[in-house]
Amino acid sequence: MSCSLFNSMRTRKPLAVLLLLALGLALPFLASAEKKKKVAPAATPEVGPRRFSFDPTKLVWPSPPNIARVRWLDYFAGTKMDYTPAANAKPKATWMDRLAGGQSQTEKFNPKTFPFQLIGPYGIAIDSKGLVYVADQRVGAVFIFNPETRDTQLIRNGYEAHFGWINGLAIDDDDRLFVSDGKMRRVMIFNAKHEVENQITEGLVDPVGLALDTANRFLYVVDTQQDQVIVYDADTLKLLRRIGTGGKNHYLTTPGDFGAPQGVAVDKDGNVYVTDTLNNRVEIFDAEGNFISLFGKHGDGPGYFARPKGIAVDGDGHIWVADEMADRLQVFNREGQLLTYVGIGHGEMPGQFKALVGVAIDKQNRVFTTEQYPGRLQVFRYVTNAEAAAEKTKHDQELQNAADRRQKAAAQAAPDKPAEASPQKAPDAPAQKDSAPPKGPEQ
Repeated sequence: MSCSLFNSMRTRKPLAVLLLLALGLALPFLASAEKKKKVAPAATPEVGPRRFSFDPTKLVWPSPPNIARVRWLDYFAGTKMDYTPAANAKPKATWMDRLAGGQSQTEKFNPKTFPFQLIGPYGIAIDSKGLVYVADQRVGAVFIFNPETRDTQLIRNGYEAHFGWINGLAIDDDDRLFVSDGKMRRVMIFNAKHEVENQITEGLVDPVGLALDTANRFLYVVDTQQDQVIVYDADTLKLLRRIGTGGKNHYLTTPGDFGAPQGVAVDKDGNVYVTDTLNNRVEIFDAEGNFISLFGKHGDGPGYFARPKGIAVDGDGHIWVADEMADRLQVFNREGQLLTYVGIGHGEMPGQFKALVGVAIDKQNRVFTTEQYPGRLQVFRYVTNAEAAAEKTKHDQELQNAADRRQKAAAQAAPDKPAEASPQKAPDAPAQKDSAPPKGPEQ
């Protein structure tokens, strides 16, 4: 037994020597390969917004040859995320240093520079400088985007303010920011420096949509749970009146009443537009709160509603409605006639939406929309009636010029017509002398 074991060990020894020799020969090649791997630069994701395989700025609605009324411009998803490693970044601390609590500065969490991203954006407002404010329900912060530079600021829960569940936004002429908070049952007011200066709690249960009538100094607050729009004095913050019958648990369908309303907007004449969400319609009131008209009914096609939420009115008086379930942004006139719409199916491509909830329009006719999946602010451009009319005139003139050029080219390409043959005299006819024309009857 011991002999056989010894023989086995004797046979294994040369094999072990051969393996060690082969490993020694292979080590230099492995080391050089490792060096090559280290020399090769690691690919880093591109810094900036997501790129598409096509130019989305060419997207217009309706599509050619119609005159475009909506153009896609851009989108925002949060603060800038720079994936490029810093040139002078210090190496990370070892596990022993981290165990001892010795983290490097680059590893420490800095909330001021942390790249927050949109997760549940809802209400939108634009200030006098053109900055766009977006209330994110799940992040618990108000994002402030600069559309020109793409710089981003934040009003954050636990730092600059204390939020519960923020919904709607509105900004007045003095750049005071109004933020509705459904969980805290209040509307917070920030000054132009984004400092809290006041709040409204009287009469509120679940404030959602906000709108300001800067001419009449009215603040409109949609209270979804109470099925009402509550009107306050925008300066004194005093409760003035209520629109709609409350306490009916979203069951009312009579004109002037609501079923879980969500959004509110005001036009230049002070008229008020409210998305009556569960009733799938838009209701219109005058500045005194008197019911004027309504339009809309439930359906899944263009011109119909399936849980409308956000609402805005452009300078031409058109009504823009964000429909959450249909993921469709629709444009109507006062009579409820569909003019155009953006959004075909649910998706993440430019001009598509996922849980579309908010819409706002600034003085430059830029249209902003918020959707909750994947958390995005899209930017469009509204082509006004005057611009569309000028574009139509230009288009018609181009068509006429093209027709004239074709007609001229066709005339030049046609062969010249032969001259008409003059009557010839018969060869045997005698020559006639010139004679005076016969005289007419004597006068």
